[in-house]
Amino acid sequence: MKIDRYDKAILTILQTEGHLSNQALAERIGLSPAPCLRRVKALEESGLIKGYRAELDAKKLGLQLMALIGISMDQHTPERFALFEARIIEIPEVLECMLITGQQSDYLLKVVIADMDAYQALLLHNINRIPGVTGVHTSFVLRNVIPHARYPID
Repeated sequence: MKIDRYDKAILTILQTEGHLSNQALAERIGLSPAPCLRRVKALEESGLIKGYRAELDAKKLGLQLMALIGISMDQHTPERFALFEARIIEIPEVLECMLITGQQSDYLLKVVIADMDAYQALLLHNINRIPGVTGVHTSFVLRNVIPHARYPID
């Protein structure tokens, strides 16, 4: 799909203001509401806009700690990775799981937990019990400087 300056403006705005009404979005980008809505629908149908979600306050939910956990695996086989990924996706505290290169770890997890006791339980009762996990290296997030991912639209 070829995108023009209006589409780029729509994508840029909706990344941070996904709940914005079509009327307000149309005013911000300088289009009337009908063509703006058609463009948003086309961006959704093309798959550029994958969905919308509410942003929640983790601390108000009692999730006080965020951690980045590096996971080392014993074998680097598709079967071992598939098993790990199938198990890790079932753990609700895991927000993101990335297969990475260039580090001692094979995976990098982003997790949220209530406190150190919850972290210990997550580690001992979930992560360490996944077959193939041989190393866990954790860094706790002190402050999230850029808390919301936004893709650059140029």
